[in-house]
Amino acid sequence: MTETMQHGSDRQRNGARLALSCTPIDTAGLAPGAHLVTRRRGYDHHGIYVGDGRVVHYGGLARSWCRGPVEEVSLERFAAGRSVRVKPAADARFGSTEIIARARSRLGEDRYRIASNNCEHFCEWCIHGEARSEQIERVLGLLRRCLPLSRRIAPSAARRAETLAA
Repeated sequence: MTETMQHGSDRQRNGARLALSCTPIDTAGLAPGAHLVTRRRGYDHHGIYVGDGRVVHYGGLARSWCRGPVEEVSLERFAAGRSVRVKPAADARFGSTEIIARARSRLGEDRYRIASNNCEHFCEWCIHGEARSEQIERVLGLLRRCLPLSRRIAPSAARRAETLAA
């Protein structure tokens, strides 16, 4: 079950919601080391809850189209007024203490790359020891399915897309 937090909402939808009536967000239901996800325009933003109302995340594209470093911020700043859900990690390679240590070990890192080192890659590395992004994998899968058609329509663009998808 996915837990979702949203300001002023206690309705059931897409899993259990934690009732929150105002800012700041109530963190009573959050376990340190939890993988948090908040929907943004066109993508999901990911972070690691480190306790005491704090989240470590890759700041790249979190607030603007400019890249940013791995940073520790308040849960409210991470949420940016949007709902937050906990992504289950039943197969986590590391315990919560190690997940938090791994997240904090990269504070200040400024090597954000949307296709290879984004906020989801960061969280998956903290929890599972492997940097991967389901969002990027879906986009690349779509590109691979579209390549046969694009080769006929725009051959030079198809070659560039093949390079990206490889």
